Amino acid sequence: MTASPEQPAWRRRAVERSTRAAKLRAEERVQRFLDSAYELIAEKGTTDFTVQEVVNRSKQSLRSFYQYFDGKHELLLALFEDTLAKSADEIREAASSKSDPLRALRLAVELLHERAQPGPDVPRQLFGGFALQLLVKHPSQVAAAHRPLLMVFAELIERAADAGVIAAGRPRRQAALVLQTVMFAAQAHGAAADGRAEPVTSEEVWRFCLGGISGPPPTAGRPATA
Repeated sequence: MTASPEQPAWRRRAVERSTRAAKLRAEERVQRFLDSAYELIAEKGTTDFTVQEVVNRSKQSLRSFYQYFDGKHELLLALFEDTLAKSADEIREAASSKSDPLRALRLAVELLHERAQPGPDVPRQLFGGFALQLLVKHPSQVAAAHRPLLMVFAELIERAADAGVIAAGRPRRQAALVLQTVMFAAQAHGAAADGRAEPVTSEEVWRFCLGGISGPPPTAGRPATA
């Protein structure tokens, strides 16, 4: 069997150029849907909008919307992932301004706690009720969306351990526990467990997390004592 002749270079370039153009058009259309949804959340102070409202605002077609999203849930998931990724970048940048590893970790914890508290702005809406619904129904999607934040906190914890200011442990697992603690505490803001309307502060959350990650790790094969 004779080998097929190699595709001419000009043809490969033409196909690649066409593919890139199609990809850029798709990205632009998706971004218009995302921007429209962000605007609606900002105006309404809630994620209670319809797909048709997003389509109308984006000046695109309903058919086009369903080419990229299965429905409103998938659009919200995209917004959620986008918000967490941006938050991770902002927290990493802010923490990098601190030369002391423990101060950097503290700043990251406090920033996340403040941003995850309930509120009318877009990030808080996505961090809040929608995130809790998603956690119950689609835990694997939540885990994937949180990965950028998880990596930031794992890096900061590892850096602090390398500097000797906290005990060495398992940075990714510690980061996951810190994220869960901080975000749950933020969502319960104002609902004190002791019955008093005294919101948990970012300082308290930091002290609690520090106690958890700075203690000595349990002996291998033995449970940690209370």
